[in-house]
Amino acid sequence: MRHIDSAGGRFVTVMPRSRQEDAQFRKWTQTNSPAWELVWDRPNARDADGPRDLWYVFKPELASAELYSIVWVWSTLLSLHQTHRRQKHLAAAIEQLCDMKRRLGATRARLRGAAQIDLQVAKILDRYSVGRYLKVSRIVREEHTFKQERRGRPGPDTAYRKVTRKRYDIEWVTDEGAIAYDKRSDGQYPLITNDRSLTLAQVLIAHKGQPHIEKRFEQLKTVHEIAPVFLKNEARIEALFTVYFLALMVQALIERELRQAMQAAEIGQLPLYPEARACRRPTTEHILRLFNLAERVSVLANGEVVRVFPPQLTELQQRVLNLLGVPLSAYLDPA
Repeated sequence: MRHIDSAGGRFVTVMPRSRQEDAQFRKWTQTNSPAWELVWDRPNARDADGPRDLWYVFKPELASAELYSIVWVWSTLLSLHQTHRRQKHLAAAIEQLCDMKRRLGATRARLRGAAQIDLQVAKILDRYSVGRYLKVSRIVREEHTFKQERRGRPGPDTAYRKVTRKRYDIEWVTDEGAIAYDKRSDGQYPLITNDRSLTLAQVLIAHKGQPHIEKRFEQLKTVHEIAPVFLKNEARIEALFTVYFLALMVQALIERELRQAMQAAEIGQLPLYPEARACRRPTTEHILRLFNLAERVSVLANGEVVRVFPPQLTELQQRVLNLLGVPLSAYLDPA
């Protein structure tokens, strides 16, 4: 973040849960109610009859340690999801602890050593992330039995020896206080930004647009195949990546230009898919594929061009060029 800020860049990102500012706010909410500002009130996308999807924002008085702005976000559906997931994980962990307790009480228990039992308990708590809510203790009990010193039928003078065997057991308690503490801030997470010109709603909107940006950069690995890089000099690697980013920017601008032009002209779709199927959101890949066969043929004689056969653009190709604002002369009349 410091590097981006020092270079004049802007950022909006989720603040890590390990930050002290996160813990301080969650502790503050135990006795205080933030003045949440409603940004979105939308229908439930997954359940039409379910609760509505409400999104709130709140800006605390204190900034981050770097003096960046912090904006807390609260999603009601995320709150319900986290509460349900916690209950589900607790139930699953308790079920496995009960099964472990039953196996420890069996006549021939396989888990006999203390270290082995502690490791198994730790795995269960870690698998379901409930170590904060379940306090498990290992108990050692002694079982005493008496055996004859010698073989044979016992009599009045038979001597016996005492045999002591350790039996392990586990017990646990649910920390309802920790559950209530975390439930108070379910569905809430902090965003941190260095752009103080954004409103709270704009910070949330910028954050929710992150998947679109990540999807675009994903194309560097897939469509553009940026890796592997067979270069060692850092300057050359930076130069190569700059070219890739410029290509990515041009790709995004082509798509935006065409989609905005379609919207302005009230064009719902274009037959860009194979077999002329309708395409509602054209991509640059679709557009370039459309012009794959648009070729210019030049006839040379003694190293000189004697005749040029311009490409025969289809009606659809001309229509796309007009929407993109590219003159037909770019194809028909070379400079």
